[in-house]
Amino acid sequence: MADILVYIELVSGQPTQASLDLLSGARDLAGTSGRVTALAVEDDSAVDTAKLGAADRIVLVSGDAKGYTGERHLAALSEAIERDKPGIVLIANSYVGLDISTSVAARVGQPLLAYCVALALGDDTLRATCQIYGGKLEADVECNLPAIAAVNPGVFQASETRGAGEIVQAAAPVFTARTMVQSTSSASDTGVDITASDLLVCVGRGVGDEDGVALAQELADALGAELVASRPVVDQGWVEKSRQVGKSGKTVKPKLYLAVGVSGAPEHLEGMRDAGLIIAVNTDANAPIFDAAHFGTRCDVLEFLPLLTEKLQGAIA
Repeated sequence: MADILVYIELVSGQPTQASLDLLSGARDLAGTSGRVTALAVEDDSAVDTAKLGAADRIVLVSGDAKGYTGERHLAALSEAIERDKPGIVLIANSYVGLDISTSVAARVGQPLLAYCVALALGDDTLRATCQIYGGKLEADVECNLPAIAAVNPGVFQASETRGAGEIVQAAAPVFTARTMVQSTSSASDTGVDITASDLLVCVGRGVGDEDGVALAQELADALGAELVASRPVVDQGWVEKSRQVGKSGKTVKPKLYLAVGVSGAPEHLEGMRDAGLIIAVNTDANAPIFDAAHFGTRCDVLEFLPLLTEKLQGAIA
């Protein structure tokens, strides 16, 4: 089995859910004979290493930089690859992962498999199923090791881990800084990670206006779900950007995805097609969302939402 290096993305010292999922996936791929190393580039917060127990070895790259800069993370990850020579490098396909994965592959001269939705090891090869053409098609590809894979969120699920493995402190990399973080600001949202939610209610342009969004929020509350949205709704300012699902938003893999008033553009389907159960509500019988849905209805969403909410609240009571 190949040794695997997992790049851990941090937010104020906390590993992102996508990184934790990827670490568990690496553990399964490596088996009992392969070693899994987690690499985290420190910022100005202490790294929560207790959550990285799936790794045999944790490498913390020191430094005092505040905020993410691609050059620093690129240098740290490239140095680790050249030093440790892992067979596989796994990077979550987040905004940060998209920023550095191609540059890392070019710098170390290794193939990059991007937008992976499935991974498997062969004899000295890595096999992957990758989304192409904006998620409209999937391609089965295979390349020789060593290789780098950028994996979509939700492909793996984090599992219970043992205590943290060996922790190694690495010196900050030497690099040329071309960018500098002047300031940071927090989003107006509550900070909920929609990629970690098992239940999602998604609103599309078909809900009509903010009153329609409010009805969907009431349903989400009754279900114990998180409210998410397609891009047109976010562009209208009705829902926060951090809750957008799709190519220009986040990729999710909940157990239930209830899409109300969502037409199902390819860019949106790319972010949710792997949900366990997809239910679509749309008056347009030709809406592409029905091609991806397990169940669907052509009910008026503004009639459907309060009725289902009432039924759920009655059942709970």
